[in-house]
Amino acid sequence: MPIKALALNCTLKSDPTEVSSTDAMIAVLKTAFAEKDVTVTETVRVSALNLKPGVTSDEGEGDEWPALREKILAHDILIFGGPIWMGQVGSVAKRVLERMDAFLDETDDAGRMPSYGKVAVTAIVGNEDGAHFSSAQLFQALNDVGWTIPAIAACYWVGEAMGSTDFKDLKETPEAVSKTAGMVAANAAHLAGLLQSSPYPG
Repeated sequence: MPIKALALNCTLKSDPTEVSSTDAMIAVLKTAFAEKDVTVTETVRVSALNLKPGVTSDEGEGDEWPALREKILAHDILIFGGPIWMGQVGSVAKRVLERMDAFLDETDDAGRMPSYGKVAVTAIVGNEDGAHFSSAQLFQALNDVGWTIPAIAACYWVGEAMGSTDFKDLKETPEAVSKTAGMVAANAAHLAGLLQSSPYPG
């Protein structure tokens, strides 16, 4: 079966027309995934949605998480993108993780959460230290709620500390970022294919 990926852009910029460095990093990964025959169907600007606080799959009237949840689970790979703020992953990304907490109580008869058999990778950008810490936060939380993390699952760029150049402002993608994106895409696509053909037994 074809492998599909969905990208979440957890930038703090809620206006979808405002360019973000997270979009630029997701674009690098999209190209790398295309080379592995994985289609990134869409990039969702999470901050443009009304995701209510809470830890259930539906927090009532106006909550846009149920539709996003359905979209996420319809894909094989999740590209979880976001910026570093104050040395850690931004608040929008944390809201998504909090809403995924509901997966813990949504298991099937074999005890498998809805995210079982699905792969997650990260796309992190920032002008301060924290790329490894942000990825670690995401990986631990995603693994807790059933996602599978492949080898080399983080693609990131960190600019000069307290600098003014963002990833989206670079004239070309650094070679190290492109190389890493290729490894992320190759490993995630391989793992997603294995999990498609041989799901976790539960």
